[in-house]
Amino acid sequence: MSDIDINQVLTQLRSMASVAQGQAAAGATGAEGGDFSNMLKSAIDKVSETQQQAGDLATSFEKGDAQVDLTEVMVALQKAKISFQAMVEVRNKLVTAYQDVMNMSI
Repeated sequence: MSDIDINQVLTQLRSMASVAQGQAAAGATGAEGGDFSNMLKSAIDKVSETQQQAGDLATSFEKGDAQVDLTEVMVALQKAKISFQAMVEVRNKLVTAYQDVMNMSI
């Protein structure tokens, strides 16, 4: 794996934020429900892929692969941790929103 560039990580985070803001604006205007579920599935798949790559890097480093650098492994593991924490926060917000809607009186 090539060297991990912090600018690449920042670019990915910014693009995810802009997509999330765009989806929020589309949701406010009554976008289709399928778009949200596709976006959520895509985000979960991306988090899973990030965690799998970090695990593979860590395993390679532990086995003594000379092409895997410790800093690369640490950055990949932190990236996986942050993406998972972000996904947990999104899930918590969705659960809270669902509970708020269910507690509304008609």
